[in-house]
Amino acid sequence: MTKQGLIERSAEKANISKAEMGRALDAILESIPEGLQEDGEVVLVGFGKFLVKERAARDGINPATKETIHIPAKKVPDFKVGSKLKEAIK
Repeated sequence: MTKQGLIERSAEKANISKAEMGRALDAILESIPEGLQEDGEVVLVGFGKFLVKERAARDGINPATKETIHIPAKKVPDFKVGSKLKEAIK
């Protein structure tokens, strides 16, 4: 399903226009990264949890030159699936 398909299906279920649903979805999608920056996690009970993970620094190998390179530590987004979403997929 594409973003447009999600908007259409959600607008029908919520009995609102596609334009209103599109604006609402855009606001939600903008708010998730903001929440991760501020709080480190965004929890949607039953659906899942978006969180920030720390990836440790490590040494790697450049596949083109076979040279050892240092890969610095960084923060990456992660998602843990909630129980209701797991059950819906079964």
